[in-house]
Amino acid sequence: MIEVTMYTTTTCPYCRNAKRLLDAKGVAYKEIDVRSVDVKNEMVSRSGRRTVPQIFFGNWHVGGFDDLAQLESEGGIDQVLNPRMAG
Repeated sequence: MIEVTMYTTTTCPYCRNAKRLLDAKGVAYKEIDVRSVDVKNEMVSRSGRRTVPQIFFGNWHVGGFDDLAQLESEGGIDQVLNPRMAG
């Protein structure tokens, strides 16, 4: 199974939406709070972006919530995370 990692903050509505979408699909994820400068720098280094959420499927950078929602609308989350079970 591919590890899903999401960099978030507690006050971000897009982070809450991303967590809600993944929870509804039953996708487990590791949440990393970026309040620490070191963690925020790690996120920027990995993603090239400064906004949250930043979501990774393994080492693949999905992007933010809008990117995740687009991937879901195309059936891509299932294809990436469960390639044998997708359509």
